[in-house]
Amino acid sequence: MDFGFSEQQRDVQNLARQILGDNVSPESLAQYDGYKADRFDKALWDKLAEAGLLGLAVAEEYGGMGFGFFELALLIEEAGRSIAPVPLSAHLVSAALPIQQFGSAAQKQRYLPGVASGQIMLSAALTEPYNEDPAQPILTTATADGTGLRISGDKTAVPFAHLADRIVLSAKMGDGVVVVLLDPKAAGLSMTPMQVTTYEPQFALSLDNVSIAAEDILASADRGREVMQWLTERTSVALCAHQLGASDKAMRMTASYTAERKQFGVLISTFQAVGHRAANCFIDVECLRLNTYQAVSRLDGGLDASNEVQIAKIWAGDVGHRVSYAAQHLHGGTGIDRDYPLWRYCTWLRYNEISLGSSAKNLASLGKRIAAGEAFCR
Repeated sequence: MDFGFSEQQRDVQNLARQILGDNVSPESLAQYDGYKADRFDKALWDKLAEAGLLGLAVAEEYGGMGFGFFELALLIEEAGRSIAPVPLSAHLVSAALPIQQFGSAAQKQRYLPGVASGQIMLSAALTEPYNEDPAQPILTTATADGTGLRISGDKTAVPFAHLADRIVLSAKMGDGVVVVLLDPKAAGLSMTPMQVTTYEPQFALSLDNVSIAAEDILASADRGREVMQWLTERTSVALCAHQLGASDKAMRMTASYTAERKQFGVLISTFQAVGHRAANCFIDVECLRLNTYQAVSRLDGGLDASNEVQIAKIWAGDVGHRVSYAAQHLHGGTGIDRDYPLWRYCTWLRYNEISLGSSAKNLASLGKRIAAGEAFCR
């Protein structure tokens, strides 16, 4: 049995790597440091759209390429390798995928062609203050208002909310959860910029009796939790794919550095302690790769992947943490020099580690499910 990528998957991976590699550099990323500029490269966004990559997993009838989640994960991995200043995960995974999977015919026609062309940007409000479970909103509530809804509450860490045309958002309604496509310009909605270590533009949203039209309801209260769980699994795995690309790049950057840096006239890569540390990084990255691809493969095939998603997220957190520490250690003082690009990768590795649940939280949850007989290895 051939476990390698198909020719089409290799083509997608190579195209993404070429475009992102040619257009993202330490020099171009430096302009966003310290929030000197909005961390969004419109020219790169347009190039990705022109190459068809923004429509990678969008159905052909809406102007996309019609590929699946696996190909989309390969694109996200390459975005992590370059830490590209574009919101691919939020736009394509957290927002566009659930619209395509659960949206009405009118919603699909309204948004998906623009998603593929890059003319429409989408985002998702997944977390609340002190609550990082998108499927169990607590602070954000909805009430019926004719055929529509009224929503009040708070969301946090919403990427690119200021540029988005719609934001996927969940709210508690009775015993259920509704999912809506929020207009960022709606009356009663206020945005507060947040400062994060990656310099990605993120916002805290405060909703005060915001009106939601019936046409912007993605899932009613009896199905919203299912939709958000579906969305959360794919977003978590997208984080793992991004972490894989960033970890792999940090590891290879470190290998290159140790192969050139001399101490007492000797390359430090020849030191046994350095070699062992670098080898452990390689083993870690390959383990993350296998666990991420396992989760991606099951989701792509429409199979249950609840265990695999949690396992991959545990590995993503632990590997990102260990690779970041090892890379900094083996670089010495150069690793924390702001003129050297490693530090940017370390901030993203930390961000991905804690987003949508840290390794400790996912490990505890998985352990409880195993103890209760609810989780089994396949």
